[in-house]
This record gives sequence, structure tokens and C-alpha cells, in this order.
Amino acid sequence: MADVQQRVACKGIIVRDNKILLLRESSIHDTNTGVGQYSFPGGRVEPGESFQKGFIREIKEETGLDAIIGEPFFVGEWFPVIKGVPNHIVGIFFLCTDPGGKIILSEEHDAYKWVDMSNVSSIDLMKPDDEVVEKYFNRFSA
Repeated sequence: MADVQQRVACKGIIVRDNKILLLRESSIHDTNTGVGQYSFPGGRVEPGESFQKGFIREIKEETGLDAIIGEPFFVGEWFPVIKGVPNHIVGIFFLCTDPGGKIILSEEHDAYKWVDMSNVSSIDLMKPDDEVVEKYFNRFSA
């Protein structure tokens, strides 16, 4: 496809007390394409930036947390149009160690929720985050 910008994103599955952290996209940030929907924290890696550094930077910017990257759990893709430019984003979702601490949201997000199997079905999830949530709870729920 011509004129499609391809990017890599790193997303974190941060678990606390058997619940996973999801962030709701705000209408304020100009690159958000899923306003009002929830997704995992993380984002696009800058050209020339290692995925580890990009992951740590994105999680810190979006949540204020110093989450520790773990093993890859899921790979997905999505095709948003950002500022009029078609994008193909390949996302790698990592299991993370939660350092604890208070969540401080950036302007990209206006709310967060810790969800488990009992309340996740009421959340409007972005794609492919919905697949990741289902896979996570199928694998780790007792």
C-alpha cells in the first residue's frame, strides 16, 4: 500500500490484585483515534528508538508508573488514520511487573480502570485490545 506509515507500538498488560489496567482515550489529544474507548497503556516507538526504551517511555508518560517489561504475550495490528495519514501499526503486548504507585494520566487519557472478568464486558475496548483481554483472562483466570 502506498503512502501508509508503518509503525511499531508496545503495550503493557499491567496487573494489580488480579485486575488489569485499561486507559480511556481523551478527546483532547490530536492523535487519538479511539476517543472514549479503553486500551492498554503504551504507544508507538519512535524511529531509531529501541522497543524497551519506547515501552518504558510510553508507560511512564501515560500512567506515571515505572512498569517493568516482561515477556511478549500477544501481537496484533490495527489501521488507524492519524491526522489524515493512513497508518499500519503492529502492536506487541507485554506482560508487565507492576511497581505499584499512584496512576497519573497524561492528556492522552481521561480515565482509567482496573478490570477483571466480572466487569470487563461492560468496557468499550479498542481493537485488538479486546482480543488481548479475552486471551489474558482465558489464560490466567482460575
